[in-house]
Amino acid sequence: MRAGHATSTSEPIPAAARPTAVVVGGGISGLIAARELAAAGSAVTVLEATTAWGGCVGSHVVAGLRLDSGAESFATRSTAVADLARELGLADHIVAPHPGGAWVQLPDGPQELPKTGVLGIPANPWDPEVRRSLGLLGAIRASFDRWLPASVGTSAEVTSVAALVGTRMGKRVLERLVSPVVGGVHSADPALLDVDMVAPGLRAGIRSHGSLAAAVAAQRKGAKDAPSSSSGASSGTAKAGSAVAGLKGGMNTLVDALVADLQERGVQLLAGRRAEDVVKTEEGWRVTAESSTYDAGRLVVALDGPAAVRLLEKSLPVLSGLRPAPGPLVSLVTLVVDLPQLDGRPRGTGILVAPETPGIKAKALTHATAKWDWLADEAGPGTHVLRLSYGRREVAGGGADVVMDDESLLTAAVADASALLTVPVSKADIVDWDVVRWAGALPFAAVGHKQRVAEVRQACASANRLTVVGGWLAGNGLAAVVADTRAQVARVHAG
Repeated sequence: MRAGHATSTSEPIPAAARPTAVVVGGGISGLIAARELAAAGSAVTVLEATTAWGGCVGSHVVAGLRLDSGAESFATRSTAVADLARELGLADHIVAPHPGGAWVQLPDGPQELPKTGVLGIPANPWDPEVRRSLGLLGAIRASFDRWLPASVGTSAEVTSVAALVGTRMGKRVLERLVSPVVGGVHSADPALLDVDMVAPGLRAGIRSHGSLAAAVAAQRKGAKDAPSSSSGASSGTAKAGSAVAGLKGGMNTLVDALVADLQERGVQLLAGRRAEDVVKTEEGWRVTAESSTYDAGRLVVALDGPAAVRLLEKSLPVLSGLRPAPGPLVSLVTLVVDLPQLDGRPRGTGILVAPETPGIKAKALTHATAKWDWLADEAGPGTHVLRLSYGRREVAGGGADVVMDDESLLTAAVADASALLTVPVSKADIVDWDVVRWAGALPFAAVGHKQRVAEVRQACASANRLTVVGGWLAGNGLAAVVADTRAQVARVHAG
């Protein structure tokens, strides 16, 4: 394999003596893995099947505006993303969302989303915003959590988000707060998701602090107290939806900076090279992609779960029984509208939709120009960017995704935006629009997935000189993926 030459502030390693690595997958985890390996002195080649880098952290141009086509923010519960941005020279670009807060659309009407929560689980059922959403009886039922034994919901080896919340706080918290948030973030019914994957440490927090509410409060306090360079984005008094930060210009600028950094380090970035086969060799691994072969001492596979297993199972048959279910098909409809009536931000930065809400097909709407001041400045007065997402996994093990064509999605988005924002939106108001589909891109953390991840990593460790990274192992969200990818590659050098 022909490898590039990395640059380093330390004494350069002779090319012939440098370890080699191939990274399969040019999404955000693959690019980060390549950077870590190159920084440690490896000659690295990255193979990406498509012509675009960054995976779910992508971009598209709508009405002349370069917008995020995937992830548009990152959680500030840790400094992982902010630290990476700082290393890439983007510290001054980290911005907090506008403090308008988010809303939730319930079957009986809209409510402001309570600010203190994890996955929508309240830290205090008697907080005025929480009580307004739950009603008196719902708040009373949620309060029972305080007197339940800590073993309730924590003694089983695995449990779902729905089982934990329903048992400890009741149906109303689950349906009116948790389901909309989980649906918006994970595109799935909370009954299907492993709580230990989507909310790590929460069950352990119940055992430590005595109740689910106290565990949520402790996690929120930890996020507030964590040092951050995100311009106050993790303020404990901020409204719901503000425990995130973004980058001026969009999260896609993180990919631009990563690619530039890799090029400076001499990493070979080969787009349009779909890996078709991998074989274990005496020296390491051989990857075949588009009729070319690439030999390396170390292999990093940074693909979605089903694709990673498919590529590796010939060399590691044990992985065949650990193949995860594919994530749901998520469709994002972006509307750029000329509608000054939206200047008042009628639903703050956006609105999540409870699954049983009649007449609404979207699972969430982000009012992007209300959320990000830099984007409002770029769009100009009266011009607004709305992003509506569709697709939610309701059936364990998969089930057929509901697929709508572009025109049907546009019609649904216009109707849903009008209903959710309480401002009539018509096709005549649209300056431009686009549809982006992510098929299986969101990792699907089904119940028992945490144990599956441990088994996958154990199997890959036994193969020697193989590392597997990505959201299906780390958990959903940039913060989880960045931290986990760097930790996994660091273990390579520590070992």
